[in-house]
Amino acid sequence: MLPSELIKKVRKIEIKTRRIVDEITGGAYHSVFKGRGIEFDEVREYTLSDDVRDIDWNVTARMGTAYIKKYVEERELNVMLLVDVSASGAFGSGDSSKKEQAVEMAALLAFSAIRNNDRVGLLMFTDRTELYLPPRSGRSHGLRLIRELLAFEPENKGTDINAALKDMVQALKKKAVIFLVSDLIEDDDFEKSLKIANRRHDVISVRILDPLELNWPGTAGVMLEDAESGETSFFGGGASVRQLYHTNAGEMHERARESCRRAKVDMIDVRCGDDFVKPLISFFRRRQGR
Repeated sequence: MLPSELIKKVRKIEIKTRRIVDEITGGAYHSVFKGRGIEFDEVREYTLSDDVRDIDWNVTARMGTAYIKKYVEERELNVMLLVDVSASGAFGSGDSSKKEQAVEMAALLAFSAIRNNDRVGLLMFTDRTELYLPPRSGRSHGLRLIRELLAFEPENKGTDINAALKDMVQALKKKAVIFLVSDLIEDDDFEKSLKIANRRHDVISVRILDPLELNWPGTAGVMLEDAESGETSFFGGGASVRQLYHTNAGEMHERARESCRRAKVDMIDVRCGDDFVKPLISFFRRRQGR
């Protein structure tokens, strides 16, 4: 992609997502993620108006007079976009591929975080970590994330969600909200890694699938190639084959959903070609209800 084309595409995504953030998502995002806890600031001498429960007894013993711990509300939240850039993202049976849908969703989340004065970072992965940008605030940083999502060419093709989650947990020193943006099509079970990550952070899964990955409408036989492994296989036509495909696909995607549920990770389901704002708003409403 030429630099001028990239700039135009980044600008187009920014305009589109900014409108959604301004009209809908900004307020919902703020209300869901406004609880950020408190962090230690300093110790100071105790006064009669202070709560005795705040006394720091270790400092008091050293100084010979009463001191209390002072806390301040954390002003910024760390938001991490953990984005699957494996070869399967290039697939799309309609006007947009899974990668394009993932970029728009990630942009919407990034600009929502920036609008809320939060720091946002990016980790792109295949079967290894391809790129890591630590959380920062500001519009220019958000635009850089979008440029990377659009233009970055990964070295590998496979998918390893376990490794990505492990790298993310090791990289983050403070608690963060992690959006895992992926089709969750993975040979290995990643439930344990999800549980570990979700204990330390707030993990939310954004699953992006193409309609053909759920139902096969065709009747004629076709030769299919796995985008990640390069393996080819013949897929026969007919009603019985379509039903078998539907059953197997449903079971595979349900396993991923169950893994998220058991790990207590919220899931946002997005379909290529559909309005991705509706499932996002539904997620915010569920969070607000809790």
